[in-house]
Amino acid sequence: MSFGSQIAWDDTVLPFQLDRSDIRGRVARLDGVLDQVLAQHDYPPAIEALVAEAALLTALIGQTIKLRWKLSLQVRGDGPARLIATDYYGPTEDGRSARVRAYASYDEDRLDPVAADPFSQIGKGYLAILIDQGEGMVPYQGITPIAGGSLASCAETYFAQSEQLPTRFALSFGRSTLAGQGEHWRAGGVMLQHMPKASPHVAQEGGSGDGGLLRAADMLTGDEEENWIRANTLLDTVEDLELIGPSVQPTDLLIRLFHEEQPRVFDSQSIKFGCTCSEERVRESLSIYSAKDIAHMTTDEGIVTADCQFCGAHYVLDPETLGFEADKGAPGDDD
Repeated sequence: MSFGSQIAWDDTVLPFQLDRSDIRGRVARLDGVLDQVLAQHDYPPAIEALVAEAALLTALIGQTIKLRWKLSLQVRGDGPARLIATDYYGPTEDGRSARVRAYASYDEDRLDPVAADPFSQIGKGYLAILIDQGEGMVPYQGITPIAGGSLASCAETYFAQSEQLPTRFALSFGRSTLAGQGEHWRAGGVMLQHMPKASPHVAQEGGSGDGGLLRAADMLTGDEEENWIRANTLLDTVEDLELIGPSVQPTDLLIRLFHEEQPRVFDSQSIKFGCTCSEERVRESLSIYSAKDIAHMTTDEGIVTADCQFCGAHYVLDPETLGFEADKGAPGDDD
């Protein structure tokens, strides 16, 4: 199967600003990337949908992080969809692609095969966003409860609660077939976010959302509220086929939706599927174990194996080279 992008704006995030409304945003398209993410596993449809939504949200949110930073989105619940995990790696240098990877852990025996709403398979839990700024820096973490009926709604609540930034997502994703081509995953979305204030402040305690969570209406008044409502009303007119393309360019979509808001676009960010797993990282993760622990991990064939949940890479290791009591060094180590 070929995962190469067929269209110039596939697998990109386009930042923009609505100058009239003091609102910024991004348009994302994930096509070949999403195909590669989901091709690593044979997920049931409900899990595929959750992974697709999480990957699209991660691309939209992650576009703002700096070079070499990492943004992770994790969804944990007590339902059959136990974990959805995604990572966004900022480009290593200007002009390079960002990388996205994702996977899910789920209890197949508990999944409802006819559930119309994949979000219901998460149950109670939380959505977390983590930002790793690199060695020597303390990672940032923000958490919000699972609520609102979709992962997009959870992410909107996260920005309201953690950063007091009114935020809106419009997403669409699914399998698509173009003339003369096979079936592929396509996903697209628009993110709107009110520009941050110098000193954000919410006067009231609690918000008007589920369980007292903050919503955009709790943070805006006057002209800001009017501008936000107008931009959201315009976004409400977007159609699923416009979001995912493939015949609608992101710039054309912005003009169609927001031409009166004076949209201004910036350089787009290309995205590719990418995993950071390696034999060295596997060895590092096993370095905390004793020889006795490693023995318990050793198969009848006398090897230790490890599989990457994200990309499916399979590692076969000599147990005598693992753990802090290793009898001999790893292949390639200096004598």
